Amino acid sequence: MRIRWATLVIALAIVVSGCATKKYVRGEVETLKSRVDEVQGQVEENQTAVRNNQESLDGQGHRIDQQGEQIEATSKTAQDALNRATSAGILAQGKLLYEVALTDDKVRFGFDKSELSEGARTALDEFATQLRAENRDVYIEIQGHTDSVGPEAHNYDLGLERAEAVRRYLNAKGGIPLHRMSVISYGKLEPIADNKTREGRAINRRVMLVVLE
Repeated sequence: MRIRWATLVIALAIVVSGCATKKYVRGEVETLKSRVDEVQGQVEENQTAVRNNQESLDGQGHRIDQQGEQIEATSKTAQDALNRATSAGILAQGKLLYEVALTDDKVRFGFDKSELSEGARTALDEFATQLRAENRDVYIEIQGHTDSVGPEAHNYDLGLERAEAVRRYLNAKGGIPLHRMSVISYGKLEPIADNKTREGRAINRRVMLVVLE
């Protein structure tokens, strides 16, 4: 009888031990599952962060490409103006906004002349009105150009006279402060058309307005 009771106790102990073992295993499994879920969540967060960073880098790269294209599209005279302004410390940002060329039929300068035509004055009025509407602190470099006829020194002076005529008009009629404008002459050194033709020479007798911020 005692043997039977001992056998029964041992059997019950095995059953209880087995149940405890199963509960322990289930608990361990649940703990591991929870940890796996946590790690997976962290991995997904990291992947999302990597994707966001990649998108940000792609966006920055696109903006850099755009800036590069803008720089390439900028004329040499405009880039020179930007460099001069930045080097002189005139501008805090040194940023090119746009260029305006007085080159069409109504605003061209006559041969060996620096007087503003009626069309040129109208174009400058429109330019000054646009600046006032934009209401920005800008700096304007006014560049005078000539055709290739005549000595280099004379063309340099003539280009300067044309640029100065524009500067005085923008100040007197457009209300643009003189300290916001500077003049420079390229003379005949920067043609944009063929000086061998009459039409080309007329186009080269021009003034460029380079607007910087």
